[in-house]
Amino acid sequence: MSSAQPQARRAYQSSRRRQQAAETRSAVLDSATRVFGERGWAATGMRDVARESGVSVETVYAYFGSKSDLLLAAIDVAVVGDAEPVPLARRDVFAALGQGSREERMQAAARLVTDIHRRTAGVNLALREAAASDPELDRVMREREDGRRANVEEGLSLVVGHPVTEQQADALWAVLDIGVYRMLTDLRAWAPQQYQDWLAGALDRLLDGGRCD
Repeated sequence: MSSAQPQARRAYQSSRRRQQAAETRSAVLDSATRVFGERGWAATGMRDVARESGVSVETVYAYFGSKSDLLLAAIDVAVVGDAEPVPLARRDVFAALGQGSREERMQAAARLVTDIHRRTAGVNLALREAAASDPELDRVMREREDGRRANVEEGLSLVVGHPVTEQQADALWAVLDIGVYRMLTDLRAWAPQQYQDWLAGALDRLLDGGRCD
């Protein structure tokens, strides 16, 4: 009995440390998302993020080895809305694009895109700013755009119930770019709900009013 108690205590302490580490990492990512989104790439430093999250700069570097790593991790979490290691295309919210009537599927797609844009607008702009002067980040950004296009093609094939054409996928990938969202919500002062409603109609028109199988 006495030998089991220390083992149980160590297991508890280890579990608690893992939980605390996950909470600290999450807090740093939340702060990074806010600071990068508000200040952009050039005006954000690791110390700024550390100060915002209430930890030392050494702690930030311990979790994220560089400013670039921190920004990319913040974008990954912002896209899906949590830190779980499950890609967007394998989540229930993505599978829902293939469920219900055509109108329901269009609304689900528009809602998903709008929610992602709301979470990622600032950090994605910071990435584009950084990529303009950093060849490695430019390469990463291009790879991520390839991944986004693949998600668009897969998701909208679910919406219509059959594969979309390459031209449709390219056009939808362009329309769903976060730059369009920022133009309409920032420059034209659209509310996110207004953008979402417009997007649902735009998707329907771009997909030629086709059937849902």
